[in-house]
Amino acid sequence: DAVDDARRVAATLDIPYYVPNFREEFADAVVDDFTREYLQGRTPNPCVRCNQFVRFDGLLRRADELGVDYVATGHYARIAYDDHRSEFVLKKAVDERKDQSYMLHTLQQHHLSRILFPLGEITKDRTRAVARELRLPVAEKPDSQEICFVAGKNYKRFLREYGGDIERPGNVVDGDGTILGTHRGVHEFTVGQRKGLGITSDRPRYVVALRPRENQVVVGDREDALADSVICSRLTFTGDQDGSLRSFAAAVKIRYRAREERARVYLQDDRTARVEFDRPVWGAAPGQLAVFYDGDRVIGGGTIDEVLAAR
Repeated sequence: DAVDDARRVAATLDIPYYVPNFREEFADAVVDDFTREYLQGRTPNPCVRCNQFVRFDGLLRRADELGVDYVATGHYARIAYDDHRSEFVLKKAVDERKDQSYMLHTLQQHHLSRILFPLGEITKDRTRAVARELRLPVAEKPDSQEICFVAGKNYKRFLREYGGDIERPGNVVDGDGTILGTHRGVHEFTVGQRKGLGITSDRPRYVVALRPRENQVVVGDREDALADSVICSRLTFTGDQDGSLRSFAAAVKIRYRAREERARVYLQDDRTARVEFDRPVWGAAPGQLAVFYDGDRVIGGGTIDEVLAAR
């Protein structure tokens, strides 16, 4: 449907229309990784990985083949040139309700110098108004809220169909190791989950940890899912980092829809970072992304590998 919609928009605007084929790159870098991460008890964000390894690298390669200078997309974010820093910076969108800078934090200077985000300067309501003025067929199209390759948001069914025989029954336990129930695989759970735990309890219980080696889902009270700090790997930065800078203060988001939390980021010699929060955060999950902000500027981010409990 998205391909057909784009074709109709191009026809309306009378501009050339091409469909580049990124099927193999997408399967290797995004879908296979998504499946592998879930089976290891992690909670991946495939949209960020797609932006990092498929969308922008792929589009810029195609742009070079076509002799095109810039690539424009409909993301809600902004790019500016900072004369003081002598580099391009990635910033939040004007419409913070639709801001997608979290999903774009892996973009680096060679990307930012050739990308245009025209919608970053206006609100979503204004975008729809412009689309109506131009009589575009997508003017009233609802926002997509699901992973593009997972129909109906049912990632469990997708994992079964794509990964084959992946069921590995195990136990649901509390923090003391007491067995409270059973599960069909740690891939069906994520930290912070409350519903669908398959147990009976006299009080609300949440998934507080996944132990793929022991094949256990650990549940506890809500405060048991609080964390003081996280360890991140696969670090990327939108600008050039001062090699002597070993730590910096930042506002950090640990999920796309999470609020920012004040923290200090300590860069380690093994190319990881320890993020220590000013106050405990809830629901940090291995596989998710921690993104670092300085005001409305994106500093960079990394993949959460380890969550250090608040107690």
